[in-house]
Amino acid sequence: MIETPGILYSIGAFLLVIGPLVFVHEMGHYLVARWFNTKVEKFSIGFGREIAGWTDKNDTRWKIGWLPLGGYVQFAGDLNAASQPDPDAEKIPSDQRAELFQFKPVGQRFLIILAGPMINFLFAIVLFMGIFATYGQAQNAPIVSMIFEDSVAEEAGFELGDEITAVDGRSIDRFDELADYVRLRPGQEMEFTIDRDGSNISLIAETADITVEDRFGNEARIGRLGIQSDVLEMEQLGATELPSAAVAQTISSLEMITVGLGQIISGRRSVEELGGPLRIAQYSGQTASLGLYAFLFFMAAISINLGFINLLPIPMLDGGHLVFYAAEAVRRRPVKPEAQEWAFRMGLAVLLSFMLMVTVIDLGSFGLWERLSGLIG
Repeated sequence: MIETPGILYSIGAFLLVIGPLVFVHEMGHYLVARWFNTKVEKFSIGFGREIAGWTDKNDTRWKIGWLPLGGYVQFAGDLNAASQPDPDAEKIPSDQRAELFQFKPVGQRFLIILAGPMINFLFAIVLFMGIFATYGQAQNAPIVSMIFEDSVAEEAGFELGDEITAVDGRSIDRFDELADYVRLRPGQEMEFTIDRDGSNISLIAETADITVEDRFGNEARIGRLGIQSDVLEMEQLGATELPSAAVAQTISSLEMITVGLGQIISGRRSVEELGGPLRIAQYSGQTASLGLYAFLFFMAAISINLGFINLLPIPMLDGGHLVFYAAEAVRRRPVKPEAQEWAFRMGLAVLLSFMLMVTVIDLGSFGLWERLSGLIG
């Protein structure tokens, strides 16, 4: 087991991850807003009191807040950093409304808000392209070269030399695609399509439900089949292969997020598998200690998570705003300010409750509650 990096190292790595990703996210909003000639009053990385900042020639205040857990872009005509419309803006003369966000066509407002999550996905794609061009991508064929004794695969009838061409009807080209699919689905029955000596056969197997421990002592519940392929082969991809490979990897990461979240909601996974800022900081330090490859891959994964979370239909998040704008486009009129105010309050309560929950879970994963109970006992 490798010793977990120290607190200061982890904090530094966390800032190296979250700082650029928040900047990229808010820059997506900012660039599309400026494209539509929308005035931006504030561009903030971090929340709370300003510790550094400047004002540009467009009267936008660029600043850094003391709490580095997010950021925001505040447009002219917004009541607050959550882009809640200012009801008093209706009193502004019509000739002064051209640059105000809330008076822009609903389609433009939709695109401005959508740009934040989308640029996080784009940033992940760029990172994956750089990784695959520099370090390469695993290209092992999904061919069984080893079967573990008493494993699920042995009981199901897998044989050496079998080429797994599909799982649950989904085409498989590389062994790591198969491994990712199985790992995410512990204790789940699957159908495997196999090419055996030129003949297609079908095998049914229920993946083993096991808990594994990584080199830092972190535990994870995964599915396991009990097979291996040949020695890992990393191959650098060419310029024409990079975009499609990076997009496929991003889509695969999104699938892992949605499947995992669905399993938590349905009760098939524990809510304790969720992680908050403290655990992300811990993992940031751990992946940074493993080298640039692991750190960049982790950064791409967090960028995808950030984009996904912001698309959730919760008021205060980008997804909540998009729901309001979609409703406005259908109804041909904005949602009433009273309804928006109520929704924003509920959204804030949901977000604060969620942050409290994941913080409690994070502290529990560090053993804090166990140590406190020992002291009290």
